[in-house]
Order: sequence, then C-alpha cells, then structure tokens
Amino acid sequence: MNRIDRLAAIVIQLQSKRLVKAQDIADKFSLSLRTVYRDIRALEEAGVPVTGEAGIGYRLMEGYKLPPVMFNEDEATALLTAAKLMQSMSDESSSKHYTTALDKIKAVLRLAEKDHLQEIDNHIAVVSHPAIAHNKPAELHLAKILKAIACSSVIEINYTTVEKNESLCRNVEPIGIYYQGSHWYLIAFCHLRKDYRNFRTDKINKIALTNDKIIQTHPPLHTFICQVTEQKQVQKVVIEVTPPIIKYFGEQKYYNGFVREETVGNMVRMTFLSGSLIGFAHWFMLFGEHATIIEPLQLNDIVAEIAHNILNKIEQDQMLMTSLMPVNN
Repeated sequence: MNRIDRLAAIVIQLQSKRLVKAQDIADKFSLSLRTVYRDIRALEEAGVPVTGEAGIGYRLMEGYKLPPVMFNEDEATALLTAAKLMQSMSDESSSKHYTTALDKIKAVLRLAEKDHLQEIDNHIAVVSHPAIAHNKPAELHLAKILKAIACSSVIEINYTTVEKNESLCRNVEPIGIYYQGSHWYLIAFCHLRKDYRNFRTDKINKIALTNDKIIQTHPPLHTFICQVTEQKQVQKVVIEVTPPIIKYFGEQKYYNGFVREETVGNMVRMTFLSGSLIGFAHWFMLFGEHATIIEPLQLNDIVAEIAHNILNKIEQDQMLMTSLMPVNN
C-alpha cells in the first residue's frame, strides 16, 4: 500500500471509533510507531482535524466526515457474501438490519460495482447440510443482548434448559455472544449462581433489559472463548476403509477428528485425532465391516467390548420376549 492510500485508510480508521490508539494503527498497517506519528502529522498538515497526542490516542474533530467511500469489486463482493451468511446464521431481526445497512452502502457504490453485485447476487448461496438438522429460529435476541452490553445493563432472561427442558428465569450480566457449530451462545454472569454461565440464545424465550447497571468488571470475551474451545487430549487413530463407503461419512468424519486420507492399495487410509476412543468406536461400528483399525490396537478391544455388550443385550431381550409369549396347550 502506498502512502497516499495508507493516509486515506487511517482517516477511515479514525472515523470508525471515538478514540484510536497509535498502536492500533501500527498493528493494522504493520508500521512502526514513529511512522504512525509522521502519518498523523502529515494529515494535520493537509488540513484533517486530528486531535489527541502520542501515547494517548487520536480522534477526528466532531462533525468531520469524508465523502462517501468508494468500494472496489472485491470489497463489494465480500459485503454481499457476508449478507448471505447473516441471512443464514442469524435471526430475522439481525438479518433485516444488515440488509438495510447493505442497501445504504449500495447507494454510494459506483454503477460498475452496483452492476457487479446484481450480476453475482444469484450466484452465492448458503445451504444447510442435509445430515445436520438445523431449523433457523425466528428470534435469537442478538440485537437486544448487544444493546444491553453497550449500555452496561443487566438483563432478565426466561430460557428453557437443554438438559432437563425446564423453563427458568435468571438475571444475568451479559459478557458477549459467539457462534459455534450451528448455534449462537450468550456468556453471562448469573446473579443466582454467582458464576459465569453459557446460554444457547435459541433457548431464550424472553429477554428484557432491567434498570440495574453492571458495576463489576468482567474478564474479556476471548478469555471465555479459550475455555470453551480449549483443546482436549486427543489420540491419533488410523483406519483403512473401502472407497465406496467414504461418501456416506459426510460431516461425521470431521466431528470425529478427520485429518487426512491417502490411497493404500485398494483401500483408503484415513487419519483422525480423536478426543474420545469410545465415541470413535461407536461411530466406527456403523461401517466396521468395511474397515480395518490400524492404530491404536486398543480401539479393537473397545469395539469388541461394545459389540459383545450389544450381543448380550439382544440375547437377554430375546429371552425376555420368549418368556412373555403365551404357551399353547
């Protein structure tokens, strides 16, 4: 990026926040702090009303705005792609707000970029996998949660527990939201439990902002994300399978830690990093007659024990059914 483009980008960054630290600018453009200070001085000399000082942060004078920003085709395409993801992964309210915002952005695009978006709009789609059940809920309460976070408000939620299917009411202090798998989650401090809790937002029935304000300081969201997504102890699993059945694995192979595959003779060797050999063994039994376990050898024993337990269960059920059958004299 040449200096002229960088200076324009710095102005855009200054417009995006109330206060921007020099280190933030340096990190974004891979610059030294000395170069950032020189760029800020150059903007001031060009008449851009930058206020602030080194070591604290910079801001633009209230009311100063650049003319509408022109997007190139790649940037416009990225916005359209994000809109498709929003429509698929968020609720109707958030999707509607994003679409409205995108329309406003389209209004300032040049004719070439408008034509480009219109041309590719029907060529981008987000489709749910048929093997994964996913019904998009009408309300995920994302906007209300983020509003509560912005104004530091305690929220009252009525939600249905996943484990016991009970309806409960809690006052919580929202920390943040994140998307994992096919669900949005709220991390919040629960007043009743006096601890941090995770709530699936599609299980929240009602949500209301209270007049109580969040007083205590909570750890940042990424601290909880690291705990939620903390890597478990994994074990390498190698199996060989007949090629025709691989197409039936679908997304399940990724859930079981799939890493890679290679052709070995007339078989396909697949490598996994599994967090649970017992869980892997249950999945393996779905296609075990067409596969061979290479390593670890103890996985054979686990599969054999599961198969033995199933066989015993079948025999017991048969004996019970036989004992209940009427005897014909």
